[in-house]
Amino acid sequence: MNVPSNVHLAIALVHHPVYDRIHDIVTTSVTSVDIHDIARIARTYACEPYFLVTPIEAQRAMVKRVTEHWVEGEGTKVDHPRVEAMSRIQVVDSLETAIKRMTEATGLLPIVVVTGANFRDDVTTFAGLRKDLESGVDSSWLIVFGTGWGLTKDVVDAADVRLEPILGRQGFNHLPVRAAVAIVLDRLLG
Repeated sequence: MNVPSNVHLAIALVHHPVYDRIHDIVTTSVTSVDIHDIARIARTYACEPYFLVTPIEAQRAMVKRVTEHWVEGEGTKVDHPRVEAMSRIQVVDSLETAIKRMTEATGLLPIVVVTGANFRDDVTTFAGLRKDLESGVDSSWLIVFGTGWGLTKDVVDAADVRLEPILGRQGFNHLPVRAAVAIVLDRLLG
């Protein structure tokens, strides 16, 4: 599928606020593999930017060092396609900052789509969202993924769209986030 040029797509990987396994609100750690792999996935499906959301300054600085290596430093010398993918990363302190940046860049308030493994009610199907993206209406979309054990209720309730979960076989549903990003984007844009 080709998204019309007047439809802007971005993704966000949220490290706070998310739940841990006992349902406490926590901040998860940014991992190198999520930085690299999700940047490559986002570039493959022309989602820009890829927002990494963490309130922890040290983690934001680490992401900046990793991306600068590929975009401005030694990584540029190896003529690797990762350079192009890594250049699309923006690290921000909150989802609100990501929304603000996207609004400033596109002139449109993004429609926020949240993902989650446990959504059951009031969900939009992949086919339904794909149809919306193909409509050609001037729009901006931010597809939000949570780390840990998922996005908090406040984040989910504030979103415009709750996307149906990825359902596997035999009831097991605990994908690594980078796999979920790839599956969601392929179902919507592949």
